[in-house]
Amino acid sequence: MNISAASKAAGLPVKTVRYYADIGLVEAPSRTEVGYRSYDDAAVRKLAFVRRSRAFGFTIEECRELLDLYQDQDRNSAEVKKIASARLEQIEEKQRELQSLHDELAHLVKSCRGDHRPDCPIIDYLG
Repeated sequence: MNISAASKAAGLPVKTVRYYADIGLVEAPSRTEVGYRSYDDAAVRKLAFVRRSRAFGFTIEECRELLDLYQDQDRNSAEVKKIASARLEQIEEKQRELQSLHDELAHLVKSCRGDHRPDCPIIDYLG
């Protein structure tokens, strides 16, 4: 299939598929006689794998590692778990940071009267 069909099947923009091939994240398929790249089902599965990995926030380098493990039938699942566990810890840390921001901002919003007077605890805090 051509790049347009492959990108659609993998759920990625064509530009992203080209980028992933350019940086060597996925192997660029061979070209047909007329110069078009021809993607097979295996290439589309790899592209979809990378899309899902990126959706979890894995870096390009982590995606590269995970893709290598995906293709390695003799892989050690402990390696996969280590990468995923590190990402999970990052997500949990971000959740804690966001919860703290939420709580602080909620307190400020609750403290503000929101009337026609100029005094405002939100502005006071930010200032």
